[in-house]
Formats: sequence, C-alpha cells, structure tokens
Amino acid sequence: MNVINESGILAISTRLQRLSEQLRKDGALVYKAFDIDFEPKWFPVIFTLYHKQPLSVVELANEIGYTHPSTISLLKELEKEKMIISKKDKQDERKRLIGLAPKGLELIEKMKPVWELISTVLGEIADNNNHLLKAIDEAEEKLANQSFLQRTLQLKNTK
Repeated sequence: MNVINESGILAISTRLQRLSEQLRKDGALVYKAFDIDFEPKWFPVIFTLYHKQPLSVVELANEIGYTHPSTISLLKELEKEKMIISKKDKQDERKRLIGLAPKGLELIEKMKPVWELISTVLGEIADNNNHLLKAIDEAEEKLANQSFLQRTLQLKNTK
C-alpha cells in the first residue's frame, strides 16, 4: 500500500482525482477502440447540449457544475472542432446561445451505443458494497448544505 492510500480520508481528494484520471484515460481508449474521435473532457458539454439546447454559457456552466472560465475553454475547443455552434440571443445581444452543430449531432448518434456499453461497465464498477455513485451523491449533498471550508472553520471555532 502507498502513503496516499494509507493516509485514509485525508487524501480523499487525491484518491478521487486518481480514480477520475484512470476513468478518463480508459474512456479515451474506449472511444478510440470504437473509432470515435472524442475527448472525455468534452462529455459534460456535449451530453448536456444533447439533452438541453440551446443554453447560454452561464446556464451551461451551471448545468455541468464547472466555472465559467473552464466552460469557455471547453466551448472554444468544441467550436474549433465544429461540434457546437453559438449565436447571439435575440432577447439579449450580450448573451451567446450554444447548441450542437450537425457534426456534434452526428457524433452523438455514433456514441450512443458506446455510451450504453460504458454505462453498463461503470455500473458494474460502482456496484460494490458501498455503492460508489450513492456515496458520491450523499457527499455532494452534504457539501451543498455546508461547504468543506465552512465545516472546517466551524470545527476550528469550536475547539
């Protein structure tokens, strides 16, 4: 066992990041194995726009839970790849509305069967004694009610 694993809960962020990186790396290889040119980091944007479009940049950032700058960065990549299109909102000229371009829609049709396979495999991985997805949902709910920082400062003040 390595030091990070031995450190227990103190390294939860590192462990989650390590798990995430492994899933992303393998996810990229899965797409490649099915001859799909797709970066896993694009998934939240593409998947969200597939289900809800058009969205403003702010709405999209809120939907995927990313910061505005991170969302803009992904959108620039996807626009360069011609996966998305953006146009000015007719009601508010300052706002850009983002939607899937024909190339993005075509890609989704190609990815749907792969998403089914990925979903099945991830379900098997997460289906363990402590059910990973349920545990993540519970942790996210706790953090939504009171942040990590707030909890730490509160504990500091009570000691």
